[in-house]
Amino acid sequence: MEKVVLAYSGGLDTSYCVKYLSEELGLEVYTALANTGGFSTEELKVVEEKAYALGAKKHVNLDVTTDYYEKCIKYMVFGNVLRNHTYPISVSSERTFQALAIVNYANEIGAQYIAHGSTGAGNDQIRFDLCFNVFAPDKKIITPTRDLKLSREEEIAYLKAHGVSYDWKKMEYSINKGVWGTSIGGKETLQANTNLPEEAYPSPLQKAGKEMLEIEFEQGEVVAVNGQQGKRIEAIRAIEAIASPWAIGRDTHVGDTIVGIKGRVGFEAAAPLLIIKAHELLEKHTLTKWQQYWKEQLGNWYGMFLHEAMYSEPVMRDIERFLENSQRNVSGKVKIQLRPYHFDLIGIESVHDLMNSGFAEYGEMNNAWTSDDVKGFTKMIAMPLKIYNAVNHDL
Repeated sequence: MEKVVLAYSGGLDTSYCVKYLSEELGLEVYTALANTGGFSTEELKVVEEKAYALGAKKHVNLDVTTDYYEKCIKYMVFGNVLRNHTYPISVSSERTFQALAIVNYANEIGAQYIAHGSTGAGNDQIRFDLCFNVFAPDKKIITPTRDLKLSREEEIAYLKAHGVSYDWKKMEYSINKGVWGTSIGGKETLQANTNLPEEAYPSPLQKAGKEMLEIEFEQGEVVAVNGQQGKRIEAIRAIEAIASPWAIGRDTHVGDTIVGIKGRVGFEAAAPLLIIKAHELLEKHTLTKWQQYWKEQLGNWYGMFLHEAMYSEPVMRDIERFLENSQRNVSGKVKIQLRPYHFDLIGIESVHDLMNSGFAEYGEMNNAWTSDDVKGFTKMIAMPLKIYNAVNHDL
C-alpha cells in the first residue's frame, strides 16, 4: 500500500480525512501531530488513541515548540506583531513550522503523499500547500475537505455512518491551540453581526477584583515573571497561567485572507497580548523615535509575510537581523494590572529609560537649553512652512 502522511490534530476535519484516505482511497495513513505547545501530555495521548481508532497505521507526535519560539515567536515580540492591530497571528505563524515537520516525517518514512484537512475558503490551505510545494515537490498533496467541498455537517454524517462516535456538540467550533494563542471559529464568526458566546472560549472567567503582574525583559525576551526566573516558552506559559483565568486576550480578528475574501476568527491569547503590549511600552522608553518608527514598519511587514505563508522568503531573515539588533537596550520590568477581560499597563523600570537622561522633565523644566535656543530653533523649522504659505495662500 502507498503511504500518506496526514497533518492531524484530532479535530473534525482531520478525523474525517483519516477515514476517507484509508477507506475511500485505500492508502496507508500515517497521522502526525505537529505540536506547537498547545497540547498537554494527556491530550496528546487522547489524540493518539483517536487516530488509531479511526484506522491510522501509525501515529506520531512531533514537538516543534522550541523551534517555533526560536525561529518565529521571539521575532514577533521584537516586532510587536499584531495583525490589523488586533491578532497576534497565533495560527498563521505556526502553520509553516507544522508543515515543515510533516515534510520531514514524510521523507523519513518514504511516503508518496501528504494530506491536510484545510477547507477551500481559508488561509491554511495556502500555508500547507505552499510549504509542501517548496520543500516536498516530489509528493502529491491530498485535501479531501477542500476537494469535496465538505461542510462540517457532511463530515459528521460521514463519520457517524462509519461508526465513529464523538461529542459532536464540542465539534461545533473549530479550535486551534498553540503556545502563542488559540483561535476559535464557529457559526458566529461566519457573519459580521454576531460574536462568539462565552462558552465557546476554552478559558472561562474565573477571577474577580484585580491582580498585579510584573514581566521582566532582557534584550527583548521575557526572563522573569513576578520575580520568578523563567525564559522563553516557560515564561509564556507562566504568564498564560496567571492571566487566562481573568479571560484576558479575547477578541475577534477581521481581516483579508490570502485568497482575497474577508474573514473573521475569534481568539484568546492572554500571554501573547500581555507580552507584546508590555514589550511595546518598554520600547517607548528605551528606543529612539526613529528606531520605533522603522521597527513598526518592518514589524508590520514581518507579520504580513508570516500571515501570507512567506516565512521562507529570504527577506524575512534580513528583517529578523534588524529586529534582533534593535533589542540591545530593551531590558527592564513592566508592571501590569489585571482585571476581568482587561489589563492596564502601569509603568516600567529600566536602566535604559531615556526619560532618565536628566536633560529635562516633559512639560515642567529643562536643563539643557535656554528660551532663546527654543525661539531660534522654532524660527528655523518654521521657515519652509512660511515660504510655502507665503507663495500659495492655501489656508
